[in-house]
Amino acid sequence: MNPFQYEQSLEVDSSVDRVSRAPEATFLAGGTGLLDLMKLGVETPAVLVDVRRLPLAQIQELPDGGVRLGALARNSDVAQHPLVRERYPMLSQALLAGASGQIRNMATVGGNLMQRTRCAYFRDTATPCNKREPGSGCSALEGINRGHAVLGVSEACIATHPSDMCVPLAALGATVRVKGPQGERAIPFADFHLLPGNTPHRETALEHGALVLSVDVPALPAARHSLYLKARDRASYAFALASVAAVLELEGGRIRQARLALGGVGTRPWRASGAEQKLAGQAPSPEVFQAAAKAALEGASPRAHNGFKVELAQRLIVRALTRLGGRS
Repeated sequence: MNPFQYEQSLEVDSSVDRVSRAPEATFLAGGTGLLDLMKLGVETPAVLVDVRRLPLAQIQELPDGGVRLGALARNSDVAQHPLVRERYPMLSQALLAGASGQIRNMATVGGNLMQRTRCAYFRDTATPCNKREPGSGCSALEGINRGHAVLGVSEACIATHPSDMCVPLAALGATVRVKGPQGERAIPFADFHLLPGNTPHRETALEHGALVLSVDVPALPAARHSLYLKARDRASYAFALASVAAVLELEGGRIRQARLALGGVGTRPWRASGAEQKLAGQAPSPEVFQAAAKAALEGASPRAHNGFKVELAQRLIVRALTRLGGRS
């Protein structure tokens, strides 16, 4: 691990100012992702600004009935919070499906949003990776790409976004509140994570020095009937091969509202808008659910080893919708 300077901060403004003034500075919160990458020599910050003592760990109800998740709220606390469990069960399920209990006790909401890819080539400094060294090439294109993305890919990068938590947040249409050198702003969740394109090293819409303050989850009564399903190689502590966060609201025997997002198959948390459109106004049936699943994976670009993800994700979508349709 390279030498670095460590500082603690007690104020949001001073934290933002300190990091924004130093190109090689970064924030430290739970550290469950950052410290691993530092040990591997993938991340080499010269300055770590510890923000764990900032007052950003709240989980509270908003006036409109939504819920604010502070950036420093621990994943385990969010997963077990009554507001989250009652109003957004798929968010609680996604958090409990991710990592281990020890990591959930350390990992934070903001860190989860900002975590970088877990692609093996990204973590191996002996291999080319456009995320780690722009312009060096993508080793996964012709390498071992079983765990890689099939949606939102480019010739520069096919790494999969690793988060479980971000999948239901995408389906819910959350908003990320941030504070940067230019002040505070709100970013729709759909705009927060960037597609790789030709610049896969730019993963979010944040400017350098911007700090995540909270994630605001909107009031959505239909989300009380929601579900998160995850397929993985082993029963726990494994990234998703494919996952789905689903909301299904029925009225008068027809689908009044559907929300779907996918994990494990996209280069960012993947909102399946095409599938939602296929479901709207339809009477629930296996045929309707299968048509929606097919629409969700339209445009998929599998490589040599990950083509199975297309059918796997489609089957998960049908299973989730079937379970929700029966429950509603």
